[in-house]
Amino acid sequence: MSVFLPYLPTDRLLRAAPSRDRDAPFALWRKVKGGERLAAVNPAARKRGLKAGMAAADARALCPSLRLKEQDPKAEAAALETIADWHRRFTPLSACDPPDGVLLDTTGAAELFGGEAKLLDEIERRLAAQGFSARAALAPGPALARALARFSPVRLVPPQASPAEIEEIAARLPVVALDLPQPQAGRLARAGLRSVGDLLARPRAPLAARLGLEAMARLDALACRRREPIAPRFEAPDFMVERRFPDGLTQTADIERVLKQLALELCGPLERHGVGARKLEAEFFRVDGAVRRLAVGTSRPLRDGDRIFGLLRERLSRLAEEGLDAGYGFDVLRLGAAEVERLDPAQTALAKCEPGGSRSWTQTDREPPGSHESRQCLDDLVDRLSARLGDSRVQRLHLQARHWPEAAVALLPASYPEPQAGSVEAYPPYARPLRLFERPEPIEPVGVLPQGPPRRFRWRRLMRETAAYEGPERIEPPWWRAPPRAAARDYFVVVDTDGARLWLYRENQEGEPRWFVHGLF
Repeated sequence: MSVFLPYLPTDRLLRAAPSRDRDAPFALWRKVKGGERLAAVNPAARKRGLKAGMAAADARALCPSLRLKEQDPKAEAAALETIADWHRRFTPLSACDPPDGVLLDTTGAAELFGGEAKLLDEIERRLAAQGFSARAALAPGPALARALARFSPVRLVPPQASPAEIEEIAARLPVVALDLPQPQAGRLARAGLRSVGDLLARPRAPLAARLGLEAMARLDALACRRREPIAPRFEAPDFMVERRFPDGLTQTADIERVLKQLALELCGPLERHGVGARKLEAEFFRVDGAVRRLAVGTSRPLRDGDRIFGLLRERLSRLAEEGLDAGYGFDVLRLGAAEVERLDPAQTALAKCEPGGSRSWTQTDREPPGSHESRQCLDDLVDRLSARLGDSRVQRLHLQARHWPEAAVALLPASYPEPQAGSVEAYPPYARPLRLFERPEPIEPVGVLPQGPPRRFRWRRLMRETAAYEGPERIEPPWWRAPPRAAARDYFVVVDTDGARLWLYRENQEGEPRWFVHGLF
């Protein structure tokens, strides 16, 4: 489905204005080569003979009552994204079609609204109630739907239409529906080709030689001979449940009650497929078109409805503090599992048969007593803190497959999955210090051993003496790093006379080498 918004730039500003201002001539201007030219006009200005591209001075002379305002392309793009998000109430797959359209994949969704024709009517009616002029069209392919919404009175191509019927509908479209660049469009005009049917009736080889392969690909897409994918703003969740209401929900208690019902309902398909949710997304569609989204990550796969609702309630309470503006109410609430992971049933105890047929439960040998419950409580705490404070504020250290010490670990949100065993080649525990300094600390060497560490060195204002050492271990810097590159390092494990084990390295630069302490064992 394609939704065409012909007056989006002006509707964006006039939808909140009084009715007398909406019916008055209004236009947006922009600077073109140092001059002011009209960029968009509303229907009232169009009736006065004004159109985009006209000089602003000529427009004022033609219509003295014209109101002008400078165009804001960023605000218009943001408004289009908001409208595309609002269309997710009809289908999860919605994409922006700049500068004035939205594309939807409505496969299997039209039946939920009474059929394709009723869905088209409802979208146009709801957008008109929000102050946007819109025209929607539905076809087997996005290119044909986009052309019908802009250049044809046909709004609907039946799903059961044959390829011949589809080509007949496409043949009545003007060649401008192909949206070709100016050189190709000029060649078509000079050749007297006015409609898509004129192109479809011509032999293909001469057309391809004159117009190029890109023009032929667009022609095939318009005739639905080839399928073009759309790029939705958000991927459709793997599992999704929703509730729709004739009257919007405005009370927080009602919203929480519905969210709990959705959380419990979502666990059914998750359990049937043997997976758990790793990322949850809740969407709140307001009656006036505004959309609020909240996402919650989990530190482990979840399919417990109460725990899922607990995380959502934490996030919802934070939004309520920031001002969860319900406006006229939310008429659609949706909960989806955007990321899932396999979740097998956990067994924490084994049944032991006693003499006489009695049965007692014993802990498995895999985990110490209470370890599973302790880990579960810790994960619940991490999830609640992440939902309440934000993923960026609750982090844990993750091992990285990097040989350079500063890049061996990284701070990532605690809700991210931990690396699987064996996915990161770890050094032996004795080869790397438990504590690695964020920045290596310089030392003052005194009497450096041949091919070894300093005999004595000053670190943190204290003089230390080397009792034993092991090394060197040469670590080269990443060769792909942009210049200036770091120098190669020779690392030593040094034990001083006080028994402290330090990780020292020599930086092999030009001139006198420098020494640093990088960590403590």
